[in-house]
Amino acid sequence: MKVIGVIPARWASTRLEGKVLAQINGKPMIQHVWERAKQSRLLEEVFVACDDERIFDAVQEFGAKVVMTSKEAASGTDRIAKAFKHAAADIIINIQGDEPLIEPALIDSLAHALIEDKTCSVATAAKLIKNEADVRNPNVVKVVFDAKQSALYFSRSVIPFNRDEKSFEDIDYYKHIGIYAYRKNFLVGFNDLPESSLEKTEKLEQLRVLEAGYRIRVVETDYDSVGVDTPEDFDRVKELMQSEESNG
Repeated sequence: MKVIGVIPARWASTRLEGKVLAQINGKPMIQHVWERAKQSRLLEEVFVACDDERIFDAVQEFGAKVVMTSKEAASGTDRIAKAFKHAAADIIINIQGDEPLIEPALIDSLAHALIEDKTCSVATAAKLIKNEADVRNPNVVKVVFDAKQSALYFSRSVIPFNRDEKSFEDIDYYKHIGIYAYRKNFLVGFNDLPESSLEKTEKLEQLRVLEAGYRIRVVETDYDSVGVDTPEDFDRVKELMQSEESNG
């Protein structure tokens, strides 16, 4: 079973334009993501899917495989679905282009989830929330799942709702980690799924999958995503990576 990784990378960003080319330790951020993904044991190939010639040229310069996609793609998943519908692959992992600290082992865990569970079309990850403030933060997406690790719902709101006002330590809240594994045959049809009402309301594309009746397998992880959406995020990630390099 062939597994490939794709890193969607767009130039436009509301709060930090061109962030994927921001320099960290002498390399563009997208290169750090690619290098981490290349450490995966199950990915046979890793591609970057971009929408801007500046990104395309930079990625070629550091030696990665890159494809140009439309600027009109609504999301990273849409971008991958259109660009890789004819790819020779069984499973495609969508790796966020603004997470230079991504764990290679997490990529492999998602691939394993689909290899082992033939009834599932999509896999993603979640981490137990240990900071109570994150539960109420709408920028931290929460997920609830059943006993078979299938997602029940994703939300920016607090889920589950603490009706009896128990202490934070008595309830398990999970943060959704935005990395996905897709079966290619599902991904090919993703663009044909209509944008769903819940997706429009919460602005979460994974709700389109649930509303269409597909299962999403949730893999629990200790890895905490550190995405870059703001200049403050970038400074934090830069500090973490410099600390990691000095301790390496």
